[in-house]
Amino acid sequence: MVKAIVGANWGDEGKGKITDMLAESADIVIRFQGGSNAGHTIKNKYGKFALHMLPSGIFSERTTCVLGNGVALNIPKLIEEINSLVEQGVPEPKLLVSDRAHIVMPYHILLDGYEEARLAGKAFGSTKSGIAPCYSDKYAKIGFQVKELFMDEQALRERVENVCVIKNTLIEHLYHQPALVPEEIFQTLLEYREMIRPYVADTALYLHKALKEGKEILLEGQLGTMKDMDHGIYPMVTSSNTISGFGGPGAGIPPYEIKQVIAVTKAYSSSVGGGDFVSEIFGDEAEELRRRGGDGGEYGATTHRPRRVGWYDCVASRYGCMLQGATDVALTVLDPLGYLDEIPLCVGYEKDGEVIQDMPHTTELMHCKPVYKMMKGWKCDITGIRKFEELPVECQEYVNEIERQLGYPITFVSNGPAREDIIYRTPLI
Repeated sequence: MVKAIVGANWGDEGKGKITDMLAESADIVIRFQGGSNAGHTIKNKYGKFALHMLPSGIFSERTTCVLGNGVALNIPKLIEEINSLVEQGVPEPKLLVSDRAHIVMPYHILLDGYEEARLAGKAFGSTKSGIAPCYSDKYAKIGFQVKELFMDEQALRERVENVCVIKNTLIEHLYHQPALVPEEIFQTLLEYREMIRPYVADTALYLHKALKEGKEILLEGQLGTMKDMDHGIYPMVTSSNTISGFGGPGAGIPPYEIKQVIAVTKAYSSSVGGGDFVSEIFGDEAEELRRRGGDGGEYGATTHRPRRVGWYDCVASRYGCMLQGATDVALTVLDPLGYLDEIPLCVGYEKDGEVIQDMPHTTELMHCKPVYKMMKGWKCDITGIRKFEELPVECQEYVNEIERQLGYPITFVSNGPAREDIIYRTPLI
């Protein structure tokens, strides 16, 4: 059986914890898209970790982790992350990397930074990890797949020289930066080859055999629906498809094998990067929520930038669950809201004098204002509670109202950062 764990919102929803929790019973966990530009924060018996390249199932000794062909692979970052985990007492991971994954090249990172600098005040808020240039080259058919590192060296050298001609035109004449030296790039790729050699596999074939053997497989997405290239708040999106439907082509498995989709959504809203964010709050109100939120505050796992925060957005979340094809919803980070007397819940958008419940196109979001329903706060710490019925009545009603607004069943409620801080809930719908 294949389960997909994906984000319903802007990313940062707590998918890492849900994957880490479910990986205890999984045989395989697959990252099917994205790169080192975002991270999943995990807290378990080994400590607290921010993962960037590795799947969140890496802490389960029984689980094989896979980086699928849809991933933008930063090889040095991956090896650095593996070494860091082992140094902190985590068992050596069982990891396979698709031979068809595209490599984040050194010049991708340079170009990412050059373009953000050129855009200045109109920048996309990139993490400058080289993700957009990597995916751009993939679709322009001038990227490098992992298996190409092992091709005839003369053929590889010629590929590098041809690509450098294209890149140097941009680098020298648009960005006015020093030209790439093809021989340096070639030597770097030879270093990458030895770094990645122990992990390379035909992962699509491996996964098809696993499916025939009845293995339990988790697909782990990066970021969330609002950052999807096609269905998100374009152009302030990531450069890959973040929805569950891409789990098939991004991992090399038939899409009909995905039987369960767990859409993860935070009990309030947060986002890194630019783009319209209807329920966003500002000033002291935002800083208080940011300080109390997450596990140690709402700051990016990769960038450490303060996340933009806001109240829970039922319009955006319902849209996210719809696009993801959610069979289940996991509501995370509920515990920080215990300081509030009242909790605003965004149940609609006011647009041109009309209240709407369906997500409009990105070009219309700037004209939308949040419509709030005020929910009574529970004014206590709920961490450690393991049964939904034992939560304060006000807290139960907050969860129930979100479920009614979404129209999708909330089956998991997370009320703390640790793996065991989870409540299994019987949905009302």
